[in-house]
Amino acid sequence: MLWKLLLRPQPCRLCSCRKMLSAPKHRPPVARFTCATDNQSDKENERTVEKLYKLSVDIRKVRRLKGWVLLEDETYVEEVANILQQLGANETAVASILERCPEAIVCSPAAVSIQRELWQSVCKNEKELVKLIEQFPESFFTVKDQENRKQNVQFFQELGLKNVVISRFLTTASSIFHNPVEKNKQTIRILQESYLNLGGSEANMKVWLLKLLSQNPFILLNSSAAIKETLEFLQEQGFTDLEILQLLSKLKGFLFQLSPRSIQNSISFSKSAFKCTDHDLKQLVLKCPALLYYSVPILEERIQVLLKEGISIAQIRETPMVLELTPQIVQYRIRKLNSLGCRIKDGHLANLNGTKKEFEANFGKLQAKKGRPLFNPVAPLDVDE
Repeated sequence: MLWKLLLRPQPCRLCSCRKMLSAPKHRPPVARFTCATDNQSDKENERTVEKLYKLSVDIRKVRRLKGWVLLEDETYVEEVANILQQLGANETAVASILERCPEAIVCSPAAVSIQRELWQSVCKNEKELVKLIEQFPESFFTVKDQENRKQNVQFFQELGLKNVVISRFLTTASSIFHNPVEKNKQTIRILQESYLNLGGSEANMKVWLLKLLSQNPFILLNSSAAIKETLEFLQEQGFTDLEILQLLSKLKGFLFQLSPRSIQNSISFSKSAFKCTDHDLKQLVLKCPALLYYSVPILEERIQVLLKEGISIAQIRETPMVLELTPQIVQYRIRKLNSLGCRIKDGHLANLNGTKKEFEANFGKLQAKKGRPLFNPVAPLDVDE
């Protein structure tokens, strides 16, 4: 769940092949394109528009999204389309890619070819590669820092990360490739040292590190100082080295993206809400590490929703993992359970908890049990004659 929260689309950056990072001199005011029509074609590069039409690209979509590319004197429509077609992209795929990422046509063919080679180094199957480009065209056509990207890909491969994981990094976590490779190496060294200092073994370190990176590559965006500060803060709160390792594994490294002050606020709120001692709170956190991760407003909202549904604080303390569910999910599940006559407020929250798959499986069992007869009508009865 935490992973999904952080996997937000990366902003599309202007291709590095352009000589200037500032807006092109021909770019019109933003407002002008909000109501663009085909009447503007006489102010655009007619050759570019004509080539895009031939590729079945919807020019109106291009105008709405990034109309300034049509005003550029130098574009590479045919060359970029040819590179995509060489990978196996059909006409529909090429048109879709150019509509979603119009900046592609101002990227030089040389830069795009280098990008293609880099992506092919981790995705050998061209059919799969075309699918990735269709899904994430902005990531593919962000061709700045190409040498740096190449060095980072090689570093991740040397670490032991599988190519399929690195492919995912390129598409959904492209920001980590903007780090100099030495910065990423330094962060990895800090993580390795921290793992060993917390009592982890050399034998398990590689597996732990690769799992951490595959679950949360954004950990590489943290500074070494921030990582050390967070670990020291947790130790000051009374968590043992083993418990901190458990928290890092359960929170997939997202803990490093929080400041000690934010964690302290969440701890103080939880202690007050559950009316518990420091020791009891620590046990709650170990059962539900999200108590450290979620901000006070989120925790407060989720507790209030549960209370409105008739669930007590004591029940939440017994099953704190229920706080990982959004209010919408909680209300939906309670309605489903109520339809079977299961009154959550009168019992344990175990039936409410779990992932979507776990909940649906458990709900199915409850449903089957409810429909089962109280006795087997064909079974022999043990009665006295």
